[in-house]
Amino acid sequence: MTPPRWCLILNGKSAGDDAVRNAVDVMRGRDVVLDVRVTWEAGDADRYVAEAIGRGTDGVIAAGGDGTLSEVAAALAHRDKAADALPALGLLPLGTANDFATAAGIPVEALAALELVHGQAARPIDLLRLQANGATHWAANLASGGFGTQVTVETHDGLKKLLGGLAYLVTGMARLGRIEPIDARMRGPGFEWRGGFIALGVGNGRQAGGGQALCPEAVIDDGLLDVTIVPELSGEIGSTLATLLKDGRHVALDQVAVRARLPWLEIEADAPLVLNLDGEPVESNRFHIECVPGRVRMHLPADSPLLAPLA
Repeated sequence: MTPPRWCLILNGKSAGDDAVRNAVDVMRGRDVVLDVRVTWEAGDADRYVAEAIGRGTDGVIAAGGDGTLSEVAAALAHRDKAADALPALGLLPLGTANDFATAAGIPVEALAALELVHGQAARPIDLLRLQANGATHWAANLASGGFGTQVTVETHDGLKKLLGGLAYLVTGMARLGRIEPIDARMRGPGFEWRGGFIALGVGNGRQAGGGQALCPEAVIDDGLLDVTIVPELSGEIGSTLATLLKDGRHVALDQVAVRARLPWLEIEADAPLVLNLDGEPVESNRFHIECVPGRVRMHLPADSPLLAPLA
């Protein structure tokens, strides 16, 4: 039997991680052919995925945070191949918040994450595709706007290293006194909304920004986006956001949020606004976001909350 061949695409920030090195050695000892490639600059992940496809690699594993996962997923998604003709996708979580991994139930221990890839068959999953300013962006997890986006963008890398996911909480609390709602118009099939919002989530996945569960019911294989809009709340913004940050996020959101489940969503604004796409800020007056069903295959726990139950 031919041993499986993987390509581990490792975020350069974690190149010296001993746990990753040991996990790679263990899997190689189990007859997995495992190539390791380290990203250094923009475009590396795409180049490594192209090399992996050319070698007939069975799977590519994103070793990093949500941004690394989306970068590798995008490198697969824009190929002119069907999902079953592409290498399957895996994730070894090494980020600050690991929002996708947390929601999906992927182990954070390096060896356990690689054993999941080895032992669990890949299933088709959807990806989020965003178009703005004539460019196309892909993401595995979530696009967010408003308060949560500013928290993520403004959180300093040094604070992330020191505090991990708590860094987003610290930054968020510091922003509570200077939150400005964003005016926008949104529409999708059978859905229209306009007004000022303080938080927006368009989810393939469920959470972003270090645990903000903006789309708590989202699954990644239903062909739909979960949209959550938190409208401007005059006189209650500070207390609402403090509760959102402190007490489980979606509990507060359920009381005030506008929700929809749509195959696509268009967002328009008179002034440019920023959406955070798994760590990548994209600024525009107009966005078209769609769910692309079954675009890649991914190794996930069989009982992952992000997967719809098998019929």
